[in-house]
Amino acid sequence: MLRTTRILLATLFFAGITLLFLDFTGVLHHWLGWLAKVQALEAVLALNVVVIVALVALTLVFGRIYCSVICPLGVMQDIFGWFGKKAKKNRYSFSKEKKWLRYSMLGIFLVALVAHIGLLAQLLAPYSAFGRIMTMIFQPLWKMGNNLLASVAESMDSYAFYTVDVWMKSLPVLIVAGVTLILLFVLAWRNGRTYCNTVCPVGTALSFLARFSFLKVNFDKEKCRNCSLCSKNCKAACIDYKNHTVDYSRCVACGDCLKSCKFGALKYDHQLLHEKREKDVDSSKRSFLLASALATTAAMAEEAKKVDGGFADLADKVAPERQTPLTPPGSLSQRNFTVHCTGCQLCVSECPNGVLRPSSDLMHFMTPTMSYEHGFCRPECTRCSDVCPAGAIRPLDDIEKSSIQIGHAVWIKKNCIPVSDGVECGNCARHCPTGAIEMVALNEEDDESPWVPAVNENACIGCGACEYVCPARPFSAIYVEGHEVHKKI
Repeated sequence: MLRTTRILLATLFFAGITLLFLDFTGVLHHWLGWLAKVQALEAVLALNVVVIVALVALTLVFGRIYCSVICPLGVMQDIFGWFGKKAKKNRYSFSKEKKWLRYSMLGIFLVALVAHIGLLAQLLAPYSAFGRIMTMIFQPLWKMGNNLLASVAESMDSYAFYTVDVWMKSLPVLIVAGVTLILLFVLAWRNGRTYCNTVCPVGTALSFLARFSFLKVNFDKEKCRNCSLCSKNCKAACIDYKNHTVDYSRCVACGDCLKSCKFGALKYDHQLLHEKREKDVDSSKRSFLLASALATTAAMAEEAKKVDGGFADLADKVAPERQTPLTPPGSLSQRNFTVHCTGCQLCVSECPNGVLRPSSDLMHFMTPTMSYEHGFCRPECTRCSDVCPAGAIRPLDDIEKSSIQIGHAVWIKKNCIPVSDGVECGNCARHCPTGAIEMVALNEEDDESPWVPAVNENACIGCGACEYVCPARPFSAIYVEGHEVHKKI
C-alpha cells in the first residue's frame, strides 16, 4: 500500500505541475497554482512559513517523501528510471554516500544564494531545472499540438481551439534545458536517483532531517535471506543488504524495496514499533496516514486568483539594448528580483502577452526579463505575480499594477517614421494606456514640421505598448528603458 499510495500521489502532483507549465490559457492556475507554492526552495525564498513547517514535519515523520512525491524533478527521474528497469531488471546496487560531493554541492548552492549568483543557484535547484525543461522544450511542443487541433477544428467549422504563436524565447536557455534533460535521463536510466543524492541541494538539506524521521524502512534480520533484491531495486542505492542497514539520508521512502522483498524482511515503521510489533503488521494504516499528511500539506497552500490576460498579433522586431533590464511589476527592484527568483520559468510559461522570456545576458542568465517584440505588458494582467512561488514577484491587483513604474519610454529620432519617411504616425500616443505620450511638432516654427512623440516620464509606467505598436523596423523609434528600483506614480 505504501508504494501504491506513493505512485498515485506522485502521479497526481507530477501531472498537475506539468500541466501548470504547459497551460498557456491561465485557466489551470486557478486550480493548480498551489502546487508551485509547496516546492521547498520556493517556499523558503517566499518565507511561506506554513509550507516550510509542513514540509519539515512531513520529513520528520515520513522521511524524504517530498523527493518522491512532491518534487516534479524527482518524479521525472523515477519515470526515466522505470524505462531503465524495463530494459534491465534488478539493475541497481548499494553504494556508499558520497559526502564530499553532496555537501560541496550544497555549499556551492548556499554561497550562490547568499552572493546572489543566480546562474549557479538556478542550475542546481531541482524545481528550476524542471521548469526550464517544461517551458523551453515541452510547452512549444504542446502549443504546436494545440495549433494542429485548431487547424483541424477550423476545417470542420469549429472554433473549440484557437492558434497561438510558437517562438523561441532564448536559444542559450533552450540549450541548457536540453543538456539538463539529457543528463537527467542518462543518470536516471543507469543509476536511478544519482542527481537527487549527489547534486540536488534540496535533497541534501532534507537528508539532515530524514535521518531522524519517525517512520523508516527497517530490516527483520531473522527473515532476511540476503537475496539482495532490495539493493538491486533501490534507486537511491542506499540499502546495504549484507549489513542489514539503510542510509536514511538518501532513502526517499518509495516502497520499491518493500515490494521486491520476497520474504517480508523489510517493513516501513518506527524502530521501537519494529522491535515490538506482531508479525502481521497492518501496513494499510501507514499508507492512509501518508496520504492524509500529503493531503493536509496540499490543503495548506493558498489558492491563487484567475486573471485573464490578452493576446496580441505578433510582429518581428529586434530587441533594443537596454542599459537596465526590465523586471515585472511587483518585483520591486532588479536586486530584489535577482535575490528571490529561482529561474523556474513559470512566469515565462504563463505570460499571455509574450513579454517575459529568460535572459540570455550573462549577468542575469536564465532570470526572466521583459521585452516587447511580441506584445506589451497589459495593465490589467497580473498573471506573473499570481503564479510566482518564490516571492520574486509579489502579488498585485490590476489597480496597483497600473501605478507602478518599471521604466520609462525613450524616443529615438532617427528611427521615427515621421522623421525618416515623412509620413504621419502617432501609434505610440494613441495606444499609450496612461496618456504619457503626446504628439508635438518637431520644429514649432515650421508649419510643415512632422509631428513626433513627446514622453512625460512622470506618467509613463513602462508597459511597452508604445514600443510594441511602433511600426519602425527593425528597431522601434520608441523603447522602454528599465529602472533598477521601481517607483509608484
